[in-house]
Amino acid sequence: MLRPRLGLRLAGLTVALGLAALLILWLTPSSDYILLPDRAKPVAPLVTIPHEGISPSEGKGGIFYVDVLVRRATVLETWFPGLHAGAAIVPAHAINPPGVNETQRRQSDLRDMSRSQDIAAAVALRKLGYTVIARPIGILVSQVDAQAPAAGKLQPADLITKVDGSKVLTITALRTVMRDKRPGDAVRYTVVRGKRTVDVSLKTIAAPDNAKRAIAGFAPEQGTQLKLPVAVRIDAGEIGGPSAGLAFALDVVEEVGRKDIARGNVVAVTGEIFLDGTVGSVGGIEQKTIGARRAGATIFIVPAGDNAREARRFAEGMRIVPVESFQQALSALATLPAAT
Repeated sequence: MLRPRLGLRLAGLTVALGLAALLILWLTPSSDYILLPDRAKPVAPLVTIPHEGISPSEGKGGIFYVDVLVRRATVLETWFPGLHAGAAIVPAHAINPPGVNETQRRQSDLRDMSRSQDIAAAVALRKLGYTVIARPIGILVSQVDAQAPAAGKLQPADLITKVDGSKVLTITALRTVMRDKRPGDAVRYTVVRGKRTVDVSLKTIAAPDNAKRAIAGFAPEQGTQLKLPVAVRIDAGEIGGPSAGLAFALDVVEEVGRKDIARGNVVAVTGEIFLDGTVGSVGGIEQKTIGARRAGATIFIVPAGDNAREARRFAEGMRIVPVESFQQALSALATLPAAT
């Protein structure tokens, strides 16, 4: 009788040790990140426009934004990514730019979100006939080349205001100053980063297409200060990144224009929006498509091109509407049948 009891005890111990090992693997963070779908949510509760009343689409329909949950993956999740529906495991360098840690990347995402909110309000108000004043204030760093001198020293969402002491409030001014530089020259950039102003010195390299042109290795974008004729406040909390810009702009048109542009439908929207009304591509489109479906969206407006092609792979009957501009998004909504 001792042998069966011993066998049972050993089996129980083996199971316990196995469960303990699984628990450790579940709790131990890896070096990779996991992207998870997040249910799409209505934009209207985030937007406050004093004296403009309430959104006309207070029922189940309206404009919905989609987000992606991003966190460190556990070791077990990297081994078995199928534990979560729609999950994707990505390396750290795909989430955090070169030389940028997780906290810095998070701060950059929040600055991107704040800027996208201002741009969304400006685009919407201009469409409604309001005058919006845009004043150039410097050069925004939109991307950093991982192999260039700027890697680890400049960060996305940095605002460059001077180069070697000379003001560069526009991209034209930046190009004019850099025209006199030669590859190998040391250049000092004055950068506004959040609430701080710092000087960053970089040794330039030759441009890939011109051996005589000096570059630091970042993609410039025009930074502007916007003066809006209507006070628009958007509180997205801790959500970061610019991908909800198009959704915000559509909701502002709905609220200020007092018109149910969604026509009672649940319309999920994603896409970065620029001051000229063009729409830029976004990341995490698989997870966002799943999040739109989970919210019951029947239409998902996405940037045209690769984003639209990817979204169709996971739509499962949800209508995908590709757009290149804010006007195209409005036109697509104008043709929607009213929800029944």
